Amino acid sequence: MEKFLMDTYDIIVVGAGHAGCEAGLAAARMGKRTLVLSINLEAVAMMACNPSIGGTGKGHLVREIDALGGQMGLNIDKTFIQSRMLNTAKGPAVHSLRAQADKNEYHIEMKRTMEQEPLLDLKQGEVIDLVLEEGKACGVVLRTGAVYNAKAVILATGTFLGGKIFIGDSAFDSGPNGLAPSMELAAKLREYGLPMRRFKTGTPARALADSLDYSKMTPQEGDSQIVPFSFMNDELECDQIKCWLTYTNEETHEVIRNNFHRSALFGGQIEGVGPRYCPSIEDKVNRFADRKRHQLFIEPEGRYTDEMYIQGMSSSLPEDVQQQFYETIEGLENLKIVRPAYAIEYDCIDPLNLKISLENRTIENLFCCGQFNGSSGYEEAAAQGLMAGINAVLKLDDKEPFVLDRSEAYIGVLIDDLVTKGTNEPYRIMTSRAEYRLVLRQDNADLRLTEKGYRLGLVTRERYDRFLEKKDVVERETERLKKKVVKPDEINPILEAHNSAPVKTAVSLIEVLKRPGITYDDVASVDDERPILSQHQKTMMEVGIKYAGYITKQQQQIDKFKRLENRKLSRELDYSSIEGLRIEARQKLNEFKPLSVGQASRISGVSPADINVLLIYLEKERRSN
Repeated sequence: MEKFLMDTYDIIVVGAGHAGCEAGLAAARMGKRTLVLSINLEAVAMMACNPSIGGTGKGHLVREIDALGGQMGLNIDKTFIQSRMLNTAKGPAVHSLRAQADKNEYHIEMKRTMEQEPLLDLKQGEVIDLVLEEGKACGVVLRTGAVYNAKAVILATGTFLGGKIFIGDSAFDSGPNGLAPSMELAAKLREYGLPMRRFKTGTPARALADSLDYSKMTPQEGDSQIVPFSFMNDELECDQIKCWLTYTNEETHEVIRNNFHRSALFGGQIEGVGPRYCPSIEDKVNRFADRKRHQLFIEPEGRYTDEMYIQGMSSSLPEDVQQQFYETIEGLENLKIVRPAYAIEYDCIDPLNLKISLENRTIENLFCCGQFNGSSGYEEAAAQGLMAGINAVLKLDDKEPFVLDRSEAYIGVLIDDLVTKGTNEPYRIMTSRAEYRLVLRQDNADLRLTEKGYRLGLVTRERYDRFLEKKDVVERETERLKKKVVKPDEINPILEAHNSAPVKTAVSLIEVLKRPGITYDDVASVDDERPILSQHQKTMMEVGIKYAGYITKQQQQIDKFKRLENRKLSRELDYSSIEGLRIEARQKLNEFKPLSVGQASRISGVSPADINVLLIYLEKERRSN
């Protein structure tokens, strides 16, 4: 094949899924001429699986992406068809926003955003090779022979790399949703010595809306008060569309059990490791044999399609078995499948081969993000894409990488888990993974990250001024509430209406707001000086007041954590020369070369005793110097 140079860019992004979109937009907005290549432009921000954004833990990531100047939050706010805040019966640390998307509109809106970004070019083309010079990524080669040179390359290949679809005993090379896979690039990456592995995911069937009996299912309404994902939106209005809830039953499970032998998962055709937290329906029936039923959510794929997504029923069983077990479920007896469920295997990298900046350890100036790094989910992908785009720019500008630690953001937890601990299955973010989740709430993501995004050049002046005004209003209002005192006869009717004990003496409004169940709006009738606040401002202030004591304790834990994170380690340090370290710790530390004592403490095979030895060594070195 004859090769020919087409153009030269600062940064090239391979893939235009949720990771590639954020990476490309970040690089272009930070001033770099950027090319984003997609094997098919219909794959731009494609929702190949669930037509939704957010959810438990994932909603936190979207808010953080938005606070840093990313696009996902703005995009879903423009294209959602239903919005719900999850986990509201629990504390604010685990409240998580989730929105159903019009999946086609989401794709169209993101594609339009990329097309209109001045320094970004979006093109269709299959990358089959990298251009390497002296161990550095310097461009890409397309199937057509076209060569595009660049100073840095970002891989965001999603599930296209080595993609293979399984439906029963039928297996064929394919990307998601029937698009073409990327086969040659996968082979080239192995040839270049990258430690690759095989993962698997899946998606449920889509059914025709008028073939379902909604009278047998439970409606799932959206929230009456819509909470935006983006901090740039105070309020949103939407004619929300219902989702529906139904359940499998013993008959469903019996059909599945009788056909285990026809499942690609149990038949041995699938080699890849699937996500433990999102198993296929046959895996659920097998693993949880005592469960009498499993819930299914029937979700619309958009306003202008009759396709419905059957959440909770991904499968690699053949089509006839799928039809049979769906028809045993209440409301689905006459279901018409328009797209069968399938499992898909794909190639990804071992994330332990990545630096904390998401730069590859084997090939310089090659950055990696999204499902290529072993994660799952649109939100995890987008967060990594944003960080890869930022750090590729900083690398070209000879600046230190932008790193968020575990006390600063869920993004920090996500990336630290991947590159420090690694993963043996598709990684999914969860609130339980964050040690400091009371501080890392979704409502305060802008307080934590917008200043950082502004310094990077991603956050616009308009957004930054809006953030400063919000912060100032909340601080001034909190101080006013400390001074505003009300008499018992004024406040007791409100307290009694909320089954809260009455007061006998005058009390400040901030003391009233500390009580469970009392909101800022509840005290409006006794507060004629009260300013008009947005819902974001009210939430941030209420949580800060009600949980002040807990937040202070968590901040003390963070200060302790920071002390270890701030004990930097030289990349040149030879751990085999440190007496007292166990052999396994010496090997792991020399292989990984952690940036700090804190990061070293999270490496598998490095024990607390090894960390104590390391701290003693560092103290001796400090004194001798």
